[in-house]
Formats: sequence, C-alpha cells, structure tokens
Amino acid sequence: MATRVTVTGGGGFLGGYVVQAFCARGCEVFVPRHDAYDLTREADVIRAYDDGQPDIVVHLAAVVGGLGANVANPGKFLYDNLLMGLHLIEHARRRGVRKFVTIGTICEYPKHTPLPFREASLWDGYPDEATAPYGIAKKTILVQGQVYRQQYGFDVIHLLPVNLYGPHDNFDPKTSHVVPAMIRKCVDAADRRDEQVVCWGDGTATREFLYVADCAEAIVLATERYSGPEPVNLGSGRETTMRELIGLVAELSGFDGEIVWDASMPNGQPRRCLDVSLAEQRFGFRATTNFREGLQRTIAWYRQTR
Repeated sequence: MATRVTVTGGGGFLGGYVVQAFCARGCEVFVPRHDAYDLTREADVIRAYDDGQPDIVVHLAAVVGGLGANVANPGKFLYDNLLMGLHLIEHARRRGVRKFVTIGTICEYPKHTPLPFREASLWDGYPDEATAPYGIAKKTILVQGQVYRQQYGFDVIHLLPVNLYGPHDNFDPKTSHVVPAMIRKCVDAADRRDEQVVCWGDGTATREFLYVADCAEAIVLATERYSGPEPVNLGSGRETTMRELIGLVAELSGFDGEIVWDASMPNGQPRRCLDVSLAEQRFGFRATTNFREGLQRTIAWYRQTR
C-alpha cells in the first residue's frame, strides 16, 4: 500500500490512530486539518485534493458528539456532515481517486432493530429521534457511494463502527460520548470524594464498544481488501448495559459512591449490539482488545493528561 492517502479528520481521535496505521504500512498520508480546510466548502475540498493528491481517501471528518450535543445541534449535525460527504465524494470521483472509504455510524440503524444489528436491517425503520439528523446525513453518504459505484464504477465502501473509546478520546463534558463522559465523572468524583454521580436515563440502554486502535486496524484492512456496495459493521460483538458500564468504570476509577439515574433525560436507542461476522468474512477483521483492559488504559491516560 505504498500510496498517497488523504485522511479527513486525521487530527481527531480515531483519525490519529488511522494515520498511524497507514503510515506503518508505508503510505504517504495527508491530513487536511480543520483550521486550514473547511470541508463543508467546495473550494476548500478542491484545495485539499490539490494539496494531498490522493490515490485513496478515508473520510473520518464529522461534526460529532454525545447524546446531549446531538439534541442541541440537530441542524448543524445534518447540514455539515451531509455537505462534507457530498463534496468530498463528488470531487474524488472527478479526479479519478482509486478508492473512497466512508465512515458511517450506528445511528444510521432504525431505533428498534432486532439484535444483533445486521447490515440488511439498515432500512427497516427510522433512526432514534435524538440522533436521527446525524444518522440520516451519514446514511445519505452511504447511498451516494452506492449510486456512484453503480453509475461511475467508483470504488466507495461504507463502514459502520460502534461506539469507540480509548486514549486521546474527547473528554469535554459538553460533547463527549458515553465512555469518556462516565470516566471523567467517576475519576473526578473519586478525587473530590463526592458522594454520588448522576447519569442520564435509567441505565437499561445497551451499547457495544470498540477499542479505537482495533477500529483503525479494521479501516485499513477494509481499504486493502474490501470492495462492495454493502455497508459493513465494525464492532466487538459484546453488548453492555449502561449500568454495567458505569459500575465497571466506577470500580476501575476508585469511585465507591452512589450512582444516581436521571430518568427524565433520554436513554437514546434502547439497545445496540452488532453482528460483526461480515467484517471477518470480507476482510478478516476481529476485535482483539479486552473491554476491561481497554477501559483501564483509557482511565490511565485521562488521569495523566487531564
């Protein structure tokens, strides 16, 4: 894979690991950073391609956040994510880019999807209302890739990672996802010797979590080995309730106070657990990082760098 790869969002959480993984394979990687390139603007997309001269594009850049950020910014999450995908794929096609990898989201799945989530169920209902604008923007990019493959023969693939976690995650309480949010709450509460920690929902919702370095490896493997219109799940195959998650994070963080659930706040999608067999069949990916071990590494990193 000694080739030129442009990784949008390469300065972000997942992006940093993806850049490392491509560099380890001998690729020349270009990262169009947000302070120099606004990828919602067509002119900046063209300039980024002029500067990077990519053979392959991996599109990770996104306006993302946890449940609170999605609820507060539905218009921005839809508009910005949709524009980036539309401009990047179209201009990659025009330039003859060899391959385009789009990174979707589990928020694309219907709110009530039979478990485990199989890729064939993606169109069986409307996404969870709290994250639907983000999910629909990503779903539109999936369709764009499929019809570009059909009409132009453009090799676009679409990957669906579950909730990611690991060192270098975003721990901002306003925009973080659930694992870093709970780690911050528990570590800080333990240090302050607080008596309780408050969590959203009622604790019954389930999620699946994938260690970020495992996800980066999956993306590179898919880039190397997979070509097809069908989206592919990336996950660990392990379902975890929010109560189980906060209990494990509290234990590893040293917080022994009370966990209080604010049931007036949304749970989000009731359950999430993926069928991950297609990723193993199509490009040989299987997650290898133990969940407890991954949480320990993430908590240690937060303590060292906060």
